[in-house]
Amino acid sequence: MTRTTIHRFINAPVAVVFDTVAHIGNFSKAIPEIVNVEILSDVRSGVGARFRETRLTKGRRTTVELEVTEYAPNKRIRLVSDAGGTIWEMSFTTEATSKGTDLTMVMDAKPKNLFANIVAPLMQGMIQKSIERDMDAVKVYCEGLARD
Repeated sequence: MTRTTIHRFINAPVAVVFDTVAHIGNFSKAIPEIVNVEILSDVRSGVGARFRETRLTKGRRTTVELEVTEYAPNKRIRLVSDAGGTIWEMSFTTEATSKGTDLTMVMDAKPKNLFANIVAPLMQGMIQKSIERDMDAVKVYCEGLARD
């Protein structure tokens, strides 16, 4: 298993930050690479919500299905995806501070086969850069909303 953890301080209220990372409609507005979202369940928010996200990265489209498996408003959301021979678990936690919000994103990659087990550690750097771009985009988006 590989784990990637990224932190950002965001100068915006915790409700704004959580609403951005916990609702795919808002998250897709914050992340420029997300070009399409398809809701796959009757549940649109919270535990049981499932959706398909398509990103355009370096001219290439990638699509993944995600499901919300944990949801504590303004505190934590956990999403799970089974793709490429790996179980991907992503958790966003938010914590209010006197000046804004601390946002932490943890991604665990749990390979399910030998090939994925070999490739996962090699992809760690690329995954970390991608998560950092997402977190930077969330920061810019949320701080923009807080200023309005």
